[in-house]
Amino acid sequence: MRDGINKPIFVVGSPRSGTSIVTWCLGQHPNLFPVEESNWMGDFAVNVAIAYQVGAARGNRSVLSAMDIREDELFAAFGQCINDLILRHRKDRERKHQAGSTASEPKGRWVDGTPAYSLHICGLRKLFPHALFIHIVRDLHTVVRSMLNFHRVADAQLVPNEQEAYRYWLRTVSACLEAERAYGPNVVYRIRYADLVDNAELAMRSLFAFLKEPYTAKCLEPLAQRINSSEVPPDFKSDDTATDPAIVEAARRLSAEIENSPQPTESSQVAADKMEGAFSKRVQYVAALDSAYHTTKSRLESTITELRLQIEDLRNQLVQAKDHVL
Repeated sequence: MRDGINKPIFVVGSPRSGTSIVTWCLGQHPNLFPVEESNWMGDFAVNVAIAYQVGAARGNRSVLSAMDIREDELFAAFGQCINDLILRHRKDRERKHQAGSTASEPKGRWVDGTPAYSLHICGLRKLFPHALFIHIVRDLHTVVRSMLNFHRVADAQLVPNEQEAYRYWLRTVSACLEAERAYGPNVVYRIRYADLVDNAELAMRSLFAFLKEPYTAKCLEPLAQRINSSEVPPDFKSDDTATDPAIVEAARRLSAEIENSPQPTESSQVAADKMEGAFSKRVQYVAALDSAYHTTKSRLESTITELRLQIEDLRNQLVQAKDHVL
């Protein structure tokens, strides 16, 4: 058993592409355990960046600048704490899920299959510089049909209509492809859902080679049954006439590109800079929202106070008028 290392695995891709099943498969490994979809770490990375800007804003009169604490150090420190907490509390999670039993295998890495993290890969790499990402790709139309029928297995709809399903697929898959270009095959590994169905053992062996973990046949067990299916009716048709044809065509073109083009064999600094720029814009946008909120709140509070004073003055005038009449 190796000691727990700060090298988590994130399974990304469009919702309904198989992120959950891959996460569960990996979770059967003696050194890997799955966690529930977390959703919070992407926004947390943005907030860490905002906090660093505040903490270094005044140069040597700010504690972070004065102590030469770099932004990447701050990110990595928070990421290490998150990793340690998740590893430390694994037994609590498993006790709840397994009716009081405790973890028997001392696993050292965790796997998160949150599809929304497709849009936060840059920030996650800041928190976890050695994290690995698995991009699972599934047939476009199968995914869209599954999204539209998600309400059959959940209490809420995943998307309101067909157009939003195509749009969601485009956003997440485009972000993952950009990450493939930016960070290369040593950081992001593309796997096809169809390969898991057609030759599961070969697909899982290649996946574990990427993760640098020994293959175990136990990881194939979850593939023996359909898990988390949207139960799409055989006669279901996704042909909403209100859907913008341009969005559908853009998704089809990207899907065809994925089918006909292999994953890039090396990283691209241009793509990495583009992702860094997009992350910085997101940080500035969120920071501006917070500032605008406090400014608006202050103005509203001042306006409310002024109106209360005016109301009180009008009441006093009304009392004086009544006294004068009497």
